[in-house]
Amino acid sequence: QRKNPFSSDDRLAAKPAHTHRGDPTYGRPPEGSRTEQRGKDAHSHVGKEVEELCLIIRRTGTVGEDGHVSVTFGQLFETYVTISNKVVGILLRARKHGLVHFEGEMLWQGKDDDVVITLL
Repeated sequence: QRKNPFSSDDRLAAKPAHTHRGDPTYGRPPEGSRTEQRGKDAHSHVGKEVEELCLIIRRTGTVGEDGHVSVTFGQLFETYVTISNKVVGILLRARKHGLVHFEGEMLWQGKDDDVVITLL
């Protein structure tokens, strides 16, 4: 449509033609767009859920000899699932940011109930 001489859509003319890998804008929404704002809002929301998860671990867990608070996945799941059904995804995000530690790639309800999650 951008090359169509009969198109009168001004939005198409304002967009850059194509970006290539290595370009800083590659794979990113245009600045100031609604898509960019939705992404920022989602990032903020997930950050708040990670903070809430850490508070729940601190509240329900026990302090070990090393001074870190720990809780089993089963206990955390039972407590946190009433707040959010995304407990495993939020745990993975918290681990990615270095806030918690647990063994294994993924945690499964029932199978991994005894896995210890440590708040760092």
